[in-house]
Amino acid sequence: MTDGVVLAHDYATQRGGAERVALLLAAAFPSSPLLTTLYEPATTFPEFADVDVRPAGLNRVGPLRRHHRAALPFLARAVDSVRVEADVLLASSTGWAHGFRGARRTVVYCHAPARWLYQSDRYLGARTGGGIADRARATVARAALAGLAPRLRAWDRRAAARADVYLANSTVTRDAVRAAYGIEAEVVPPPPCLLPAGEETPLLGVRPGFLLCVARLLPYKNVDVVVGAAARAGRHLVVVGDGPDRARLESAAARLAPGRVTFTGRVADGTLRWLYRNADLLVAASYEDYGLTPLEAGAFGTPVVALRDGGYLDTVAEGVNGVFFDHPLADEVAAAIDVATAAPWDAAAVRAHVDRFGADRFVARLQTVVAEQQDVASSTLEGSVA
Repeated sequence: MTDGVVLAHDYATQRGGAERVALLLAAAFPSSPLLTTLYEPATTFPEFADVDVRPAGLNRVGPLRRHHRAALPFLARAVDSVRVEADVLLASSTGWAHGFRGARRTVVYCHAPARWLYQSDRYLGARTGGGIADRARATVARAALAGLAPRLRAWDRRAAARADVYLANSTVTRDAVRAAYGIEAEVVPPPPCLLPAGEETPLLGVRPGFLLCVARLLPYKNVDVVVGAAARAGRHLVVVGDGPDRARLESAAARLAPGRVTFTGRVADGTLRWLYRNADLLVAASYEDYGLTPLEAGAFGTPVVALRDGGYLDTVAEGVNGVFFDHPLADEVAAAIDVATAAPWDAAAVRAHVDRFGADRFVARLQTVVAEQQDVASSTLEGSVA
């Protein structure tokens, strides 16, 4: 392929903040194709249908599209199999897209250095706590990863070293990039991509005034803590998202708060808008490199109860759009919910805080960086011809 600018994203198989950013990049560079390792239209955002998505050959293996974590041993090879012919590659990466090779210049927009390499305990789940089956699954996954990690870490660091520019979504990610690669990255925070303008679809059986948790159901998202906190606070909780932990979490909810926790799975944006607008509070207890959901909720004037950690330190201003708790423990989260419930929130101030993270500013900075790298690529090409 020969293009001026080519985009890349790890895999388009799920609905998360990184996928929303990839769609925003596609809108900012509408003539650019999007390279990826795996693409499953049924499980990611429908807007990808309007993007020129070009998956690697690995995409022909259907089960891997539906279970991309099982593809981990094969993803580096899938990336290496693609040769990019372009002036600039703009890669939206949490571990794979920064490895696509061949472009004259490479700009990496890093959501986080590979969590399975640098935050494996958080990614796979704690070594203690949970049920016996949960600990056994985490132990097996950890053992499998230990065998792959040296090779993948070497591949990851070679890929990072080839980049010409590194951008980070948060100060936490900037620090992680420095620690993992010795690279200094500019922080360019992404905006909330789910905007209030648009249709809203009520969720049947749910009345306004609930607690809301929006997260993929994975160990490091701490949804079990949110369920426990909602039970202690005596509040109805709506959990949006899906993932391998769903059955375990539904069982815990049935035991701790029978009839008071609603698991929706994936929802359309119209339903998510209604949920954000009609929730009393968003509860965000996960370990995040960028705290996107507080901005999405804040666009609707809804405050957040958030873990004082990671990307939430960039997107939550205590007393303005949220309240912090210090540890992901159900008692602490429940206490913070009580504090936030009693607080006199100003919805206009919450929305004004979110306005600082505007899409126009984000897109303009990315376009400027890419244009600068296109100029460098052109100058280099002219010099080689001369």
